[in-house]
Amino acid sequence: MALTFADVAGAKYLLLTTFTKDGRPKPTAIWAAPDGDALIVITEESSWKVKRIRNTPRVTIAVCDARGNPKSEAVEALASINKDRVKDAYDAIGRRYGLVGKVFNFFSKLRSGEQRNVALEIRRVP
Repeated sequence: MALTFADVAGAKYLLLTTFTKDGRPKPTAIWAAPDGDALIVITEESSWKVKRIRNTPRVTIAVCDARGNPKSEAVEALASINKDRVKDAYDAIGRRYGLVGKVFNFFSKLRSGEQRNVALEIRRVP
């Protein structure tokens, strides 16, 4: 049976793969938290994954370990960038990852993260 978006979305670590203009995959291990029927992620606005998502919203997600080694097949998804949801992303990561997530949020905010970061919303392909 093929994996679904919901199957992968429940994993502790996700491998988010974005795609270059010429279609080459660029995988990155991320933390993500549930946000309704989607996932929300916090990342720096200047990151390459954000630049690639601006070019094409097509992404894949897969279960991985903390080092980014894939542990499942990838599932197609769509990503969007939302600067207005940074606070929501911090809150969701804090809830999802507990003390470690809260410590991450604290140090990110110390480095002006609320001004430098964006939220990524990842949704299943309809």
